[in-house]
Amino acid sequence: MARSIRIVAVLVMVAAVAATGCAKKKRISDESSIGDATGAGSEESLNESSSLGRYKRGLGPEEDGVLKDVHFAYDSYELDGSGRDVLAANAEWLKENKRARTEIEGHCDERGTVEYNLALGAKRAKAVKDYLVSLGVASDRLTTISYGEELPLCRDAGEQCYARNRRVHFVPPSE
Repeated sequence: MARSIRIVAVLVMVAAVAATGCAKKKRISDESSIGDATGAGSEESLNESSSLGRYKRGLGPEEDGVLKDVHFAYDSYELDGSGRDVLAANAEWLKENKRARTEIEGHCDERGTVEYNLALGAKRAKAVKDYLVSLGVASDRLTTISYGEELPLCRDAGEQCYARNRRVHFVPPSE
């Protein structure tokens, strides 16, 4: 009799775990993962112009624009002299266009794991944002996102292609 009670108790516990352990995972929409730009109109236009927005519309990623891209050495998020020069020019443009907002996209080449490259892309975008803020651009006008290796400019396996993909790209500014 005691054995039957134990078996029933175990079955009840298994059923309870099965019923509560299979909750649906919350899905994060693409829109919620794209930065934190404020202002409904600007966020929408930023999203449409972002690399992900272009990808969704069947377009390839953009290179440069009003604000120039910054490139990085392999496995690095340190800004070199040419990167700081590009950012100084970008900062001047942003200071002259005080209402402009932009999203800073961090990208990587294909070497490394997906997780590592997402983290490296985030560090690149943050390094660029921090440098622009140090040059006097208001931080609330800048949002960051990492695409890691997911939206490359170039798909060839070679250093020239890898170098193009190790970048920070600015979504065309909106007001």
